Amino acid sequence: MRPSPASAARGRERPGIRPAMQTCGFIHGLLVAALLIALTSSAAAQHRQNPPGEWRFQSADAWGTRYSPVDRINADNFNDLEVAWVWHADNFGPDVDQQMKSTPTYIDGILYTVAGQRRTVAAIDPGTGETLWTYREPNTTRWERSMRQNYGKGVAYGEIDGRGVIYYTSPAFFLHALDAKTGRHLEGFGQPVPIDGFPKTGVVDMLVPLIDGWAPWEGFEDDYDPDYGIPRELGYITTSSPPIVVNGTVVVGNSAEQGYYQTRIENVPGDILGFDARTGEFRWKFHVIPRPGEVGHGTWENDAWKYTGDVSSWAPMSADYERGIVYIPTNPPTIDYFGGFRPGHNLFSTSVIALDASTGERVWHYQVVHNDQWNYDLPNVPIVVDLTVDGDPVPAVIQTTKTGLIFAFNRETGDPIWPIEEVPVTQSEVPGNWTAPTQPVPTWPEPMEPMGMPPEDVIDFTPELRAEAMEILSRYRVGGPFVPRLYEGYEGPVAENIRCYGGLNITHPATLDPTTGILYASHRRNCSGGRVGPGADADDPDDPKTTGTTIAQWVAGAGGGLPRVQGLPIWKPPYNRLSAYDMNTGERLWWIPVGEVAEAVREHPATQGMDLSRAGGGGLSIQMVAGDLLYATEGSNGPPVLNAYDKMTGEQVGRVEMPGAGQYGMMTYSHEGQQHVVVQVGRPGRLVAMRLPE
Repeated sequence: MRPSPASAARGRERPGIRPAMQTCGFIHGLLVAALLIALTSSAAAQHRQNPPGEWRFQSADAWGTRYSPVDRINADNFNDLEVAWVWHADNFGPDVDQQMKSTPTYIDGILYTVAGQRRTVAAIDPGTGETLWTYREPNTTRWERSMRQNYGKGVAYGEIDGRGVIYYTSPAFFLHALDAKTGRHLEGFGQPVPIDGFPKTGVVDMLVPLIDGWAPWEGFEDDYDPDYGIPRELGYITTSSPPIVVNGTVVVGNSAEQGYYQTRIENVPGDILGFDARTGEFRWKFHVIPRPGEVGHGTWENDAWKYTGDVSSWAPMSADYERGIVYIPTNPPTIDYFGGFRPGHNLFSTSVIALDASTGERVWHYQVVHNDQWNYDLPNVPIVVDLTVDGDPVPAVIQTTKTGLIFAFNRETGDPIWPIEEVPVTQSEVPGNWTAPTQPVPTWPEPMEPMGMPPEDVIDFTPELRAEAMEILSRYRVGGPFVPRLYEGYEGPVAENIRCYGGLNITHPATLDPTTGILYASHRRNCSGGRVGPGADADDPDDPKTTGTTIAQWVAGAGGGLPRVQGLPIWKPPYNRLSAYDMNTGERLWWIPVGEVAEAVREHPATQGMDLSRAGGGGLSIQMVAGDLLYATEGSNGPPVLNAYDKMTGEQVGRVEMPGAGQYGMMTYSHEGQQHVVVQVGRPGRLVAMRLPE
């Protein structure tokens, strides 16, 4: 049942941020709730498709929670953790400075990951770190053209007649099905690929169904070249996150060149594809840019639906297996920072889409940003969870965002759990541009960071610093996340348009404990500006990543932001933090600082004698929940440690050193009676496994 606006309003009357240590009554209430939920945890794990002790999905389970019930490591022994083994991803590619982006999965006694620009699939012994088998796709021109070679985030898993199958998508946009134990390609899956070196079975060329019926391809005169792929004039598509297997269907997302690198308006739409998990037979295609007669077609004006694209799902997906629904986050259309050639709301860009996994039919959708011109793609998996809101059970899905806004929906109907308002926003001054008059903003929960720069958030270490900061701010137009960019050549009353907000990205995804309904998110305030520049000045026709033919009027230009005040951020601390939200009520329960305070702040004369213990600094943390512990790093800037916190209160209960700073993924599993924690660290990328001493 959807709560009334009145109940949401009552919740908004108490948005205060609590310190890490909570009242006894609050703790008692949550512990009782956790105990009741724990009684059904076994059934819930079954719904999440992740047997106890395993980590079968990129985000732990089908619900995308990054949660595990494994609890052999606890507050009493956490500090005894030691390095068990280290696996080197740089053994699988020459670019050792590249960050590893794959979160391993642990299934039936084996770890699986992908590594390197060739996205080599590797099976690893979970006890020793020994590589058991690998598979590397043969070279193709399609792979050489890929913009996301090293962006593989993992593999998917399914079973056929009790046989484990690893499904993975390559940078060249092929789908492979491999025997989980041997790494050999699945017999009778897919069709032979007419390229030297490819196996005779076990592979699907996904470009064939993707471009079938697509008007720009149908009007193209050349024959299809399986080695080269989509003609450069039409666009390019690749993959990033793994597929997801839902009730016998392999659902595949995709990705393209980042919009802030694009200069031409044509591209291929990243339609969502469904394949039979047993045979590889193509089942369905969902048009992310609706065609005539389809829902959302009218949101594309200027006939932009015919030629532009890039709407895709590069972040991980989640699923409700009982209902047969897959939840898909999408990104903006072509040219992230300019929408003049594609006026309208542009469905289904920057949206949460719920699809019937067996048919590909739309169940519901919600667009989080209209005509996205800020690169606010949804970078995190939609997290599925069962909540109790105002006393009523709610099957929910939670979508976190780059802006720090948290969207909560009934996962069956798409109805917002708390009201979402269409808020008027500042309109673009860029010649030829089009911006939506309003943008959706949830009334609850409160954003991770304040929208804009309220006066109470401006630095006030000394009266002189505050006065200087206020004078600087008077030169800028400062607002929330939807303030539009200005353009190169602009001469007006402000120095820059500034957007202030703070949320998540793929590098530090959210975690949600399904036994309590508590969401954990790492975030910091971001105040950015920047302008758009003439497309003709930025276009490089010799760049192989430049696809399309028509140069955009405006593209991403010079960056910018608020200047510092005597070397200090213009806003008050905290500078980095990790928040806990009770998604049953929408209330922020507490937050803790992340990272060490920067030397420029710590050594500044104005901060001497001040308590900076909760200021935070450095990078953003990567976290997960296992048992009673919240595990979190101190971000990519270090220090190279792994922390443990009480997941209910935020009280720190342990810290151990690691061989490098945490970079992206973290997971845990139980193997032969021992709990292991695996963290991606450093550049070059490595997997570090930690466990208790024998």
